[in-house]
Amino acid sequence: MSISSEFKEFALKGNVVDLAVGVIIGAAFGKIVDSIVKDLIMPLVGKAVGGLDFSNYFVLLSDPPAAFTGPMTYEALTKAGVPLFAYGNFITVAVNFFILAFIIFIMIRQINRMKKEAPPAPEAPPATPEDTVLLRQIRDALSKK
Repeated sequence: MSISSEFKEFALKGNVVDLAVGVIIGAAFGKIVDSIVKDLIMPLVGKAVGGLDFSNYFVLLSDPPAAFTGPMTYEALTKAGVPLFAYGNFITVAVNFFILAFIIFIMIRQINRMKKEAPPAPEAPPATPEDTVLLRQIRDALSKK
């Protein structure tokens, strides 16, 4: 079997195609959750703790370069190469993870509920009583005569 035919057989198996679809849907779903966290939830959390942009909570680990004239924001300082302890960005990513994990938990829970329980195995017929077996043998013996 040639390499190309082996690869074609491998690539067209159902599991590989299902996995590819799952990865693509997962990436799109991840972007939706990122937007929910970034655009809806974190502004509310930031407002509650006194700031409008939660990602701008950080601690400078060293001074900016002498030639730096930009704003003291996370984005500008990271572009300038200043090391930062960006705990606000970490909190945003952690909230994003917990929301995504909760949504996936709810989805799996619903899928498991929708799955039908396996039908019970058919019961074996009850054993024939000994006296019935004996009577059948007598009947069969009499019918042969």
